[in-house]
Amino acid sequence: MEFEEALRRYDAGEAERSDLKLLVKHLLKLLVAKAPGHAVEVRVPPYGAVQCIEGPRHTRGTPGAVVELPAELWIALALGRIDWPGARETGKVRASGERTDLGPLLPLLTP
Repeated sequence: MEFEEALRRYDAGEAERSDLKLLVKHLLKLLVAKAPGHAVEVRVPPYGAVQCIEGPRHTRGTPGAVVELPAELWIALALGRIDWPGARETGKVRASGERTDLGPLLPLLTP
């Protein structure tokens, strides 16, 4: 219910910082549930970061595979409002390392 209310405010252009945080964190949790693991770190600053996707685990320093993107783009991807190639074309996705193509995992929720 909180998620749906935050999404409604977001879609109406009335989202506050707390709404963005709730949406990002919830959608990141869904990503981890769909692709558990520790090979890729997905960062959505300043709201959250998770490790997901099976593969080699990093223990110290910067992970070998990192995806970083802004909150609005992460929300659009997770909801299926933009696809992975379209998101990459915006120039706002920074992805480095192996297994950083999130396309096969998205969307997490469909409109």
